[in-house]
Amino acid sequence: MRRSELDDLAAFALVAAEGSFTRAAAKLGMSPSGLSHAMSALEARLGVRLLARTTRSVATTQAGEDLLKGLRPALTEIEASLAALGQTRAKPAGAVRLTMVKHAATSLIEPMLAGFLADYPDIIVEVEIDDGFTDIVAGRFDGGIRFGEKVAKDMIAVRVGPDVRAAVVAAPGYLARAPALACPRDLAAHRCINYRLATSGGLYGWEFSDKGRRFEVRVEGPAVFNDGDLILGAALSGVGVAYLFEDQVREPLADGRLVRLLEKWCPPFPGYFLYYPSRRQTPPAMTALIQALRERV
Repeated sequence: MRRSELDDLAAFALVAAEGSFTRAAAKLGMSPSGLSHAMSALEARLGVRLLARTTRSVATTQAGEDLLKGLRPALTEIEASLAALGQTRAKPAGAVRLTMVKHAATSLIEPMLAGFLADYPDIIVEVEIDDGFTDIVAGRFDGGIRFGEKVAKDMIAVRVGPDVRAAVVAAPGYLARAPALACPRDLAAHRCINYRLATSGGLYGWEFSDKGRRFEVRVEGPAVFNDGDLILGAALSGVGVAYLFEDQVREPLADGRLVRLLEKWCPPFPGYFLYYPSRRQTPPAMTALIQALRERV
């Protein structure tokens, strides 16, 4: 069935319900003469007369009534389906696929995920951990979460996390046999646990700040990992000094398993941003997730 034929059948049902070309045409946004012509064309195609016309009214013939018996339930079902589709569009649903570093997943997504999915049971959140800088368009991701200075300029970036602070830590057992550590430059004399960058393959330079001036210190040591949990485990075992995020070491600092070092050289810096292509309309599911994350900032 062509779309024009379905339109004509819907128009016929409306004419029958209104008993008037004028009222039906007003609801359809067309002229009464145009509607009358369309009904005549429909009757010609079907080979039966559907409407009995007088100068004052319009009524269905017996053939028209027979057609309406099957047509009305079908049109009602179509209207119900369209209404359900409208509700689906209004209510966030579908999958949100994101790429992010592991720390963003554990510090931002994990704490809010259960409550978010309870509020939006029709949303699926998919997270892919990647310390590199994935092309979210090529990878068919809806967005990514990175630190603000790492986000490409052609992306829309929304802050979704609080300020973040680094923490230099070591186990008491290591410090008992290690040289004094009073400033970042003293790290040259220490066994440090390095982090291997996924993007360049190089080692991460530990970042510090002195009176607002940022600088990096390259460290050396007996262990290199590309995972924060492994770095933490090595530090707890007394392998050496580690550079981690403050929230990763909160518990072992509180119970004395680790000691914090160089704290005044580690000021807070802006946290994570959720970014997505500016040329793409934001899906309702993504909008809901952004709002839920922002409420936790």
